[in-house]
Formats: sequence, C-alpha cells, structure tokens
Amino acid sequence: MISLSSVNELETANDALQSFKMQSPAFFEKLLHVVSLTRALHFKYQYMGSLIVDGEKTVSSPEFVRPSVIELYQNEVQQLKKDAEFQTLKEIFARYQTIGFAKLSLLILGNKPESLSGAVVIK
Repeated sequence: MISLSSVNELETANDALQSFKMQSPAFFEKLLHVVSLTRALHFKYQYMGSLIVDGEKTVSSPEFVRPSVIELYQNEVQQLKKDAEFQTLKEIFARYQTIGFAKLSLLILGNKPESLSGAVVIK
C-alpha cells in the first residue's frame, strides 16, 4: 500500500503513541510484541491493522502460510484485544489510519517520523 504522509501527521501520530506508551507501558509492550511478531513472520502491517481496527481477517491476509501459523498470530492479536487498554489503541489506529498501518507500526518500533515522511511503499 502506498501511503503519502507529511512529517506533521507522522509527528502527531508519534506523539499520540508516545503518550499512550507513557500511560500504559505494560500494554505498549504487548503491542510491541505483536508488531514485532508481524515483522518477524513477514506479514503485512495492513493485515495486523485491519485485525486491530475492525477485526476483518481477509484484508491483506497472508498467503502461502500454514493455517496453524496464522491461527497462532491471530491468537496473539486476540490476547491484545482482551486487554482493557485495547479500546484506546483501536481509537489511535482508526484516527491515524490514513497514515497507514505500516508507518504506525514503524513508529511503534521506534522509527523517527522524519524517516517515514513522503511516499514509502511498505507491506
């Protein structure tokens, strides 16, 4: 997915994520785990974001991956969704969806907003 973002949009999203991290450090660690797992499994961040925002499993669903691996991944996301802090995360993801789930994920992983501005293709 191609997503065009200004530095201001990215900084605003990063500020929201950093504030969320300060308010809920334990939950943010769980989120970081899911984002890192997404990256390690080479799943699309769009898939993770769609599971978080609306629960739709077919959007950007991984192809050529054993069903047991997909089930394991979905269980990890479900654990995240069971937490009381999940609603706040869902709101942040929905609010900044235009930036793209990939860029939001990279911000969660610690990338600087300046490094993500402009057109970047990230799956």
